[in-house]
Amino acid sequence: MSVRAETPAVTAIRSAVLTVLLTTAMALSMLPLFLLGALGPRLVGEFGIATGQLGLLVAAGFGVAAILSPVVGPMVAALGARRCLIGMFALSTLALALFAAAPGYGGLVAAIAVSGLGQALANPATNQLIATRVPASARGAVAGWKQSGVQFGAFLAGLPLAAIAGAVSWRAAVATAASTAALAAAAALTMAKDPQPPRLSPLAVARPHGDAGWMCGYSVLLGIGISAINTYIALYAAKQLGLSASAASALVAVLGVAGVAGRVVWTRWSSRLPTPAILLGPLAFGAAVAALGILVGTWWSGWVWLGALGIGCCAVSANAVSMMTVIATAAPEQVGRDSAVVSAGFFAGFVIGPPVFGALVDTSDGRYGPAWTLVSGAFAGAAVVAWWWRAGHGVGGRRPATN
Repeated sequence: MSVRAETPAVTAIRSAVLTVLLTTAMALSMLPLFLLGALGPRLVGEFGIATGQLGLLVAAGFGVAAILSPVVGPMVAALGARRCLIGMFALSTLALALFAAAPGYGGLVAAIAVSGLGQALANPATNQLIATRVPASARGAVAGWKQSGVQFGAFLAGLPLAAIAGAVSWRAAVATAASTAALAAAAALTMAKDPQPPRLSPLAVARPHGDAGWMCGYSVLLGIGISAINTYIALYAAKQLGLSASAASALVAVLGVAGVAGRVVWTRWSSRLPTPAILLGPLAFGAAVAALGILVGTWWSGWVWLGALGIGCCAVSANAVSMMTVIATAAPEQVGRDSAVVSAGFFAGFVIGPPVFGALVDTSDGRYGPAWTLVSGAFAGAAVVAWWWRAGHGVGGRRPATN
């Protein structure tokens, strides 16, 4: 891609605007999930939702995302990453508007299902933009901030939007998020246009290529644990630990702040390693320990706060490092497809985690011990997958070809 001569100041502004837009895209793509978690106690009370039904609600959105991700990946290259980014913002606006207006449980299902397409678009479009519009030397930093956007979404859901829900109503909070998504869509229109016109290509399904295959399996296990925590940590804190609805929602915000810091730091560091994948095993193992910390929160509530910090710093960061691994190892034209494969695995984990977690709670007379043990086991399994890959490719892993 040719780069026009421009002043350093203009280059810096363009880079900053792109980084903000990519970060916002990731925040909005996952915001409905975090809102379900942060607003869970209020939604359960208003609609009479059972614990297991909340998990099924999350599975609806991520089931759509998991099914569509392998198809959306090839579409990004054909339609253009900028066009897909704008489309993703539009879908997020629609999903959040439906969420805010939902008359009942069925309305929530419809809203979350619509959000699934936006989730499927998010990583392929944003990773493609990084691979084609950001110099290689800056990709680690931009990818770190971009992936931290997901946790900015957790922070927004757990603190400012939860505050609006408490002061006004949860519908007002979600409507505020929908307005933000509409503004982001308008801002994305100011980006430089895609270099190629959109083209209609035959329907294709992205398949594992190179390291994307094992990272897909790793992401399934990671997604199982993260989705269960995002969905149920506030409800667990309110019902099992006796925290107020506001304090329980603040746990989601803590998870988000820790995730932002962890994603920025770990992703930057990962870009300096022979391969970013070296960090995936240790991060998953740290997440397994943190999940056990949440479990023992029934003995001392302080552990649940420490556990949330650990999950943000480890599990949430591991997802960002896996995306950095895709950017670092795949050829530029393959980034969107490989991102879709890895995202499909992650979303599949989100389909499995919340319903199984909720079912374990329901069948254990409201006890959360077996469910948190499942979460810790999923993270431990992800660590085993990562270390198995390293054992097969040497201690440092295979060094990717540079582009």
